Amino acid sequence: MKREIFNKYVKSIANRFGITEEELFSKTKKRELVDARQMLYYLCTERSMSIGYIQTYLKERGYAVSHSTIIHGTNRAKDLVNGDTDLSTMITNIETQCGV
Repeated sequence: MKREIFNKYVKSIANRFGITEEELFSKTKKRELVDARQMLYYLCTERSMSIGYIQTYLKERGYAVSHSTIIHGTNRAKDLVNGDTDLSTMITNIETQCGV
């Protein structure tokens, strides 16, 4: 169940940010890719997905990150969403589109 939700979020985030799923999980630190990953972490944690599940699903896609990286990314995404109505609307749309 959680994996299915994660995969829906991945597709939606990649689509909204205009990137491929492969780019989303690449090791690059380009700002738009980092922002997209952090929004993914945010959506997953808002859905009450544990950090362990998120790490597992990321690792399955070839992107291993630490617990603290996910927490930092989630916190940064929260700040961005709270300060930007466009991002807030995007997150709401993704949640609606994914049936959350």
